[in-house]
Amino acid sequence: MSEKKNIILVGMPASGKTTIGNLLAQNLTDYTFVDTDSIIEKTQGLKITEIFEKYSEDYFRNLEYETIKMVCCGNKKIISIGGGAFENPSNRATLLNFGKVFYLKSDLDILYLRISEDKTRPLLQKENPKEILKKLLERREENYKKAHYIIDTSEINENEIIRLIINETNS
Repeated sequence: MSEKKNIILVGMPASGKTTIGNLLAQNLTDYTFVDTDSIIEKTQGLKITEIFEKYSEDYFRNLEYETIKMVCCGNKKIISIGGGAFENPSNRATLLNFGKVFYLKSDLDILYLRISEDKTRPLLQKENPKEILKKLLERREENYKKAHYIIDTSEINENEIIRLIINETNS
């Protein structure tokens, strides 16, 4: 394996980062799975939606930045980050430097189907969530494409995604 010891999963909400991260950890038993949103919720004692409501998105983004800096120390981690975290240039630089970054790309209809009933997505709790999701995807895609690898998950199953990531990680 090269000098980059962490596997970092980026992508839109509902792109499968947490699911794939957990499955990778089952396959790569010497790796530890960490989800930055889960860490933030545990340390704050609040759900992400509550942090947005009680404080602000800016407050949450600062927590996210500090959490990413913390989890990138060390190696042999599978790191799943929130959908908007890769927008921050400092987060992006840290993540690209401390691991192999995989963009789990999904098409809009699949993302929307997955999140349509999920009330834990604070940026989508508005009128016309599909249009909001479309605009988010359009805005974020430019930065997501800066990942080391892009895996289009729209037409392949979880096992194939895992295989592709493991192959790239071991190369």
